[in-house]
Amino acid sequence: MSDTDQTTLPVEFVGTLSADLGAAPPVVTGPSGTIVTATVTAATFVGPKINAAAPDGVAGADWPLVRADGTLVLDVRANMRTDDGADIFVTYNGIGIPKEGGGHDIRTAPLFQTGDERYAWLNNVQGVGIGQTTDTGVEYQIYALK
Repeated sequence: MSDTDQTTLPVEFVGTLSADLGAAPPVVTGPSGTIVTATVTAATFVGPKINAAAPDGVAGADWPLVRADGTLVLDVRANMRTDDGADIFVTYNGIGIPKEGGGHDIRTAPLFQTGDERYAWLNNVQGVGIGQTTDTGVEYQIYALK
């Protein structure tokens, strides 16, 4: 990619991450906005090389900061387990810009950790996620920067 080519990024599609979120009660309101806690009640991460879901009873949540203008500043941590038994931990920050009519367009930067050799490739992925809020939570298309 040349210095003047600013219209594309080299990426590879990793998968679609969908999560259902529980109620998000306010935790604290400060000068930057209101922090809430949204528990991940269910999640899936499905792509060409991965098929995972949030295991029952294993924590995952978002601690977003809600700014006065309605923008969300995301802080997410979640556990996933693949259909063949590998445990994967995902973290990401991001931003959600309010859309006209409701909801948010969301951009994220996920990182992954696993000790399972079959999925060790995820440990070196810097992801970018493009998505939106849904009626029950969020959905992103996750890409690996090459």
